[in-house]
Amino acid sequence: MSLYEEGHTIAGWTGVAIATVGTAVAGVGVCASSMPALVGGLAIVAVSALVTWALHLTGWGKPPGIRPRGQWGLRVRDEQARHGHPGCLGCRLAGRGRATAAVVPGEVRAEPVPVPAAE
Repeated sequence: MSLYEEGHTIAGWTGVAIATVGTAVAGVGVCASSMPALVGGLAIVAVSALVTWALHLTGWGKPPGIRPRGQWGLRVRDEQARHGHPGCLGCRLAGRGRATAAVVPGEVRAEPVPVPAAE
């Protein structure tokens, strides 16, 4: 068994299932020349991306790369999702994984504090 296990997560499989239904509905819309079915199918595909993203952020999607053997299972939640995954676009879009400067009430700084850029 590979150490990488790309896409073997609840988020991945759920997103693929919803996107498959959406493309089937869009395909029926194309074959039947039905604009509402085509638009509905494309909307379902867009929803699949949002559902996958939400599941990833709640810990049901894991980052790419090598994981410990205990994290290989499909039903194992990712404990690091709350803090954001390094180099993950979805986490960056949600504002996770960014270093921020601590703000102390009443403190005045002469120069701005640099925030490290995401990888």
